[in-house]
Amino acid sequence: MRKNRELAENVWYEVRTAVNIEEPLFRLPEAKTLLHRVLRETKARYGFEMRGLRLEGAWLTFYIKPVDGLKLPEIMQWMKQTFSARFNARTGRTGHVWGERYESEILWGGPPEGTEEVDWGAVEKSAKTKIPAAIAYTLSWGSPRSDGMTITTSFSAKNASKPASPPG
Repeated sequence: MRKNRELAENVWYEVRTAVNIEEPLFRLPEAKTLLHRVLRETKARYGFEMRGLRLEGAWLTFYIKPVDGLKLPEIMQWMKQTFSARFNARTGRTGHVWGERYESEILWGGPPEGTEEVDWGAVEKSAKTKIPAAIAYTLSWGSPRSDGMTITTSFSAKNASKPASPPG
């Protein structure tokens, strides 16, 4: 039997979810563009603040503070289903795109210090840029790169590995 998800009002959550397919999905600019579009639509539909958006290999991690904290499962279900349906339609695939249930943890003290609201303009620009799967990136903090992305120098997520140094 699986553990019930802990939900609360007016809190930040750390959310992690992984793709269920073998290819390094987020290396594809089209997949990143679609993900960012779906995240923006999800935000418009449900209302939330998002910080620290991070793609690393098959994992997507971010901090989210929903207007209604009890709707986190509904938010995640809509986001993952919408992305899957559109991705499969565009690529001619069928079946699941995402892996097991997403992981969420309430951050009673808020997101880590130094994280800022996601810059959606930078997100759109980065979605057009190819990046090796081994490099984790975030669009909200770190040191800027010439391609408009930001490389993370530190990140406090479970099982996150230290990203590669930006090319100099």
